[in-house]
Amino acid sequence: MSLWYIIVAIIFFSSVFVAKNTRKTKKNLPPGPPRLPIIGNLHQLGSKPHRSMLKLSEKYGSLMSLKFGDVSTVVASSPETVKDVLKTFDADCCSRPYLTYPARVSYNLNDLAFSPYSKYWRQVRKMTVIELYTAKRVKSFRHIREEEVASFVDFIKHSASLANPVNLNKMLMKLSGSVICKVGFGMNLKGSKLENTYEEVIQGTMEVLGSFAAADYFPVIGKLIDRITGLHSKCEKVFKAMDAFFDQSIKHHLEDESLTDDIVALLLKMERGETGLGEFQLTRNHTKGILLNVLIAGIDTSGHTITWVMTHLIANPRVLKKVQAEVREVIKNKDDITEEDIEQMEYLKMVIKETFRINPLVPLLVPREASKDLKMGGYDIPKKTWIHVNIWAVQRNPNVWKDPEAFIPERFMDNEIDYKGLDFELLPFGSGRRMCPGMGMGMALVHLTLINLLYRFDWKLPEGMEAKDVDLEESYGLVCPKKVPLRLIPVQTTWT
Repeated sequence: MSLWYIIVAIIFFSSVFVAKNTRKTKKNLPPGPPRLPIIGNLHQLGSKPHRSMLKLSEKYGSLMSLKFGDVSTVVASSPETVKDVLKTFDADCCSRPYLTYPARVSYNLNDLAFSPYSKYWRQVRKMTVIELYTAKRVKSFRHIREEEVASFVDFIKHSASLANPVNLNKMLMKLSGSVICKVGFGMNLKGSKLENTYEEVIQGTMEVLGSFAAADYFPVIGKLIDRITGLHSKCEKVFKAMDAFFDQSIKHHLEDESLTDDIVALLLKMERGETGLGEFQLTRNHTKGILLNVLIAGIDTSGHTITWVMTHLIANPRVLKKVQAEVREVIKNKDDITEEDIEQMEYLKMVIKETFRINPLVPLLVPREASKDLKMGGYDIPKKTWIHVNIWAVQRNPNVWKDPEAFIPERFMDNEIDYKGLDFELLPFGSGRRMCPGMGMGMALVHLTLINLLYRFDWKLPEGMEAKDVDLEESYGLVCPKKVPLRLIPVQTTWT
């Protein structure tokens, strides 16, 4: 009996000791909504997670805890908490969790966007800043942008002569695709492997990359669930389409040595060791992973930005009239429109900023992962916690922006807030180490195209539609395009 007393005593005191230490080590996590068994808060995401997270943050706070299956997550939804993630603790929050389908599409995380923070990532980031997206290189591709925009304008003129509506979603995607194919891949979109499917492939890729995949949250049965929902097959379809396009472009370069000025040519030089990437030697999968970012970022950011600008302008006739008056005053009947003309167009810059604010390109930044235990805003963020930054919530915060749902470019008058990553109230391209390096390349096309569209044409809605009828709903993906295509009738101005 004495032995049993000893055993019971040991168990009792061990339990007390464990309980005491458990209380000591209990984390002070940010507040969050109640969770269901197994799935946690996944049921609360809905079809547009950025909007659902905004509503939850209004109740539970700007730093909020959620549980997605087996994954612990926090969501930052205010300028202050976002600044903590992207600046104060950037070095400890800039890695990436392993994401199943982005890993597949990026050739096992050999890209820049989804690769974890590592020596390889730092070398690739340095290479993109120094070699791919410098101001000099952006300027060197100017003739390509001008040629493609001129061809686009000719198409619009033809549609205007027939009074035909133009599907701007489709045509602007085609314009962006044509530019990026020449700039990045040294080939025409027409005749390429993506000629007939590029819109479907790019949109499908963005949906895959922005998905909340079961495989990432349920290690045992997640992949089976994704097969049932069709996410797995969609991923394989877009991967095979892009891979065939990359192979076509690389083969084109290997067969034609005169192709030396585009991004594929530069990456192939790195494969051969002719230009440096530190201690790393690029393989073909590294090249393709980097090309993934060039392709999807180059097409989606420019095309959808212009579409959203035109959407908000046609829905706000006062703003459209005002910005067109400015553009036409600056251009003054000259036919040679240049990218530098944007510098004199202060109101157009405000229109672009307001578009970025109300429709950020990436409403939920690619999730980050805490590389160590952190103390943020008075709360504990344990190591390996996933961190979502809800740009959508920040840029519609009524404590930051008056009438946040209204499209008012004048809010940026005498306001120094910009979108280049230093102001945490407006972050369409992110900030810190993970900020999009291709911003300059994309915005050059946005500026040139918008100036041409606003100078050379007036725009009307199809018969029977009024400004109040313009649909402003977005589709969800890594990048959120306009859900209902924007169809407008161009009217060619007398001086063009």
